[in-house]
Amino acid sequence: MTAQVEYIQGLLVATYSVSIASDSSPLQDFCVAYSDGPVLVNGQACKGPKLAQANDFFFSGFHSPRDRSNSIGSKVTPVSVAKVSGLNTLGISMARIDYASSGINPPHTYPRATEILAVIEGHLEVGFVTSNPENKLFTKVLKEEDVFYFPEGLVYFQRNNGDSNAVAIAAFSSQNPSVITVGNALFGSNPAIHNDLFAKSFQVDNKTIDLIRAKF
Repeated sequence: MTAQVEYIQGLLVATYSVSIASDSSPLQDFCVAYSDGPVLVNGQACKGPKLAQANDFFFSGFHSPRDRSNSIGSKVTPVSVAKVSGLNTLGISMARIDYASSGINPPHTYPRATEILAVIEGHLEVGFVTSNPENKLFTKVLKEEDVFYFPEGLVYFQRNNGDSNAVAIAAFSSQNPSVITVGNALFGSNPAIHNDLFAKSFQVDNKTIDLIRAKF
């Protein structure tokens, strides 16, 4: 009897360990996001399966170049559950990133997703930094058809180091990865974070912080 109890306890522990080591899976074929439904799944209500259409799983527009004429020289076109309602509960999303020559996708992080980046035009220098205390930089120069992976939650960047425009397609392990751009989050917060905290953190004076904050 004791052996049986120990076996059952071990089986329960093993099952629990597996269950917490992976994402939860939907118990239906799909859950198309629907604004008027009463019950929320992953923050979205679902329309009835019989009301779903092919267009709920469709997006058109990745073929068109985006305007890169901004201060950072890049434009991100995300395709998450906000644009494709059929992505709800599927745990994936995508984006197109257009870069001008010397354009960047500034240091940022996705708190809920690992990213896979595929270069389809031009060249990119990419990299990510590990967490404290190592803060090790992993960086690589990518050419067309190269692929790079960015671990979930780490800070990373991309820079067009070529003489012509560049384009990449990114895929994320979340229907809503929620990007946090480091510069915007720190210097563009509302209300503003106190200058003295930044001055001590970055070892500069308040005047320098004012100059940086003015950019955001």
